[in-house]
Amino acid sequence: MLSTCDVRSRASGDTIGDVARPLTSAEEVLTVAADEAGLDVTAASLIRDGSNVMYRLQGRIVARVGPTGTGDIAARQIDVSRWLASSGVTVVRALDEVPQPTVVDGRPVTWWYELPEHRPATTAELGAVLREVHALRAPDQLELPRFDPLSGVAERIAAADHVPGDDRACLGKRVEDLRGRLAKVATDGRDGVVHGDAWQGNVAVPVAGGPPILLDLEHVSRGYQDWDLIPVAVDHTDFARVSRADYEEFVTAYGGHDVTTTAAFRVLADSQELRWVAFVLGKAVASAQAARETRHRIACLRGQVDRPWFWTAF
Repeated sequence: MLSTCDVRSRASGDTIGDVARPLTSAEEVLTVAADEAGLDVTAASLIRDGSNVMYRLQGRIVARVGPTGTGDIAARQIDVSRWLASSGVTVVRALDEVPQPTVVDGRPVTWWYELPEHRPATTAELGAVLREVHALRAPDQLELPRFDPLSGVAERIAAADHVPGDDRACLGKRVEDLRGRLAKVATDGRDGVVHGDAWQGNVAVPVAGGPPILLDLEHVSRGYQDWDLIPVAVDHTDFARVSRADYEEFVTAYGGHDVTTTAAFRVLADSQELRWVAFVLGKAVASAQAARETRHRIACLRGQVDRPWFWTAF
């Protein structure tokens, strides 16, 4: 629980003598941001502590504290939410009556209406939502970046000093190889709005009824729309986490387009799997379990483990 008395500084940080101290705690940032936005955080409770720290506030409001320097991304999420809602897509909604985002010491805080009680989407429900989003014309009033499936992957690999050098070299070479193969992919006119992180957990289905709600708008962009189909397709083909029946329901709900039958499928799948490996690399520094998982995933990519693969979620 937070108190508005906990932090008395403004956006520049606490002042000790004549020296400003940056606000490093997400709770401190939230308290200052809420004061600026005119919101009450005295009963705030932590929902999730990750790269984005999320809190539940009174009045069914959720605050999302982003990493330093991500103000532009936070602002775009607000704009994307409002654009999708105006386009008829049921989407997580940002508060309209407060400044968005509220930036404190370089960390953006965004304010959202809390979701109703919900469950993750089925593959069919996800397919239907993606079909709706992909049918939209990219907005003229909102500049969306180009989707880069390998954004940040090379940097994460280079920074993974805890990974043996030969494994890092192999992963680095894989990035270069995939970039070359991706440059040759023909999009066949399937270029448009992309969600960028399309999986069942990013669509919330209210248990009391109502349309599915699209979540996590951080990666919404323009690009080859088959990227949004790859996570479910790979879960079916390479991991056996999605049954044949569930995958067919996904394809049918999306409109009949099966990405696994396209010429680009393997390079898209390989890129997605490398992204999943890069994601767990950073966690391996402080977690023995993540370190074991990292070694296993790298062994899979290096052909030392037969498919279907079994990867522990992080």
